[in-house]
Amino acid sequence: MNINTIGIIGAGNLGTRIGLQAAISGYQVNVYDIHEKSLNRSQSSMKKLVDHLTRSKQIVEEEGIQALGRIFFSQNLKETLQNVDLISESVTEDPDIKTKVWKEIGENAPMHTIFTTNTSYLLPSQFAQVSGRPEKFCAFHFHDVFYSRVVDIMPHAGTSTEIIGILEDLGRKLNQVPILIKKENSGYIFNTLLIAWIDAAGRLLTGEIAEVEAIDKSWMVNFGMSAGPFGILDNVGLDTAWHITTARRNPASRAFAALLKTYVDEGKLGTKSGEGFYTYPNPRYKHEDFLK
Repeated sequence: MNINTIGIIGAGNLGTRIGLQAAISGYQVNVYDIHEKSLNRSQSSMKKLVDHLTRSKQIVEEEGIQALGRIFFSQNLKETLQNVDLISESVTEDPDIKTKVWKEIGENAPMHTIFTTNTSYLLPSQFAQVSGRPEKFCAFHFHDVFYSRVVDIMPHAGTSTEIIGILEDLGRKLNQVPILIKKENSGYIFNTLLIAWIDAAGRLLTGEIAEVEAIDKSWMVNFGMSAGPFGILDNVGLDTAWHITTARRNPASRAFAALLKTYVDEGKLGTKSGEGFYTYPNPRYKHEDFLK
C-alpha cells in the first residue's frame, strides 16, 4: 500500500511535531482539531520548529518552506479525512473522548485508511472495535520525533501482520527507529520505565523531601541532562501526566495525581499553555545560572 496523505487528529504538541515531520518527509498532511486556537498554535509552532531546524542545519530552508506548504489545517473532521491513507490520533488521554473520536473516524474515513493511535498509556484494543476496522488498527506511538526518534508499533490481537510491516517501513521513512512491542503493554517500553521515575520525583515533591528545582538539578547534574523530571513533565503535558498517574493506585501516585490536578484545574498544562512547574518560553531550568 502506498501512503501519500497522513491525517493528524489532535493538534497538540506531539500531533504538531508528527505532522511536521511527515511533511518534511514528503507526505501531504491534514491536521484536525476541534479548537481553532489549537490549530493556530500548531501552525505557529510548526513555523518556529522549521526555523530552528533550518538554523541548526537539520534541514535546508527550501525543505522547510515546501513542508509547510504540504500541511492543511481544519476544524472539519470529514474534510480532514478525505483521501487520507493513514491516521495518527493524538487526542486527550481520556478513553471516553478517544472512543467518541474513533467511532466518528470509522464512519467517515476512506475504506483503505490505516488507523493508528498515538496513545501513551491506553491500549489499541480499547478502540479497535469501535473504529469499525480492528484489523487495520494499531498503536503507532511517537516520542519527541526530532530528538527522541523512537516510534513504538504495538498491535492488538486482531491487527493484520501486513499493517505491522507497513508501519515499520513508514517509521523509517519518517526518520524514526521503529520498535515492535510483541503484545499490548500499557506504557510500551520507555514509558513503563519512565513512570517509575515520575513516581519517584512525585514522591520526593509531595513528601516534602525537596522542591521542584532541587529535584531537577540533582538529575540534570548527575546525568548531564538538559532537563529534569519536572521540566520533562511540562513538555509531556501536565494533563497527560495527570491521566497517567490517576490510573495508578499506590498512595504516592495518588498524592502526586492530586497535586497535578491542581495545576490542570488552573490551566497550567506545561509548555503548551505557557506555564506548568516552570514558566515558558524561557523556563528557569534553561537559564545559564540554573546549575550553579
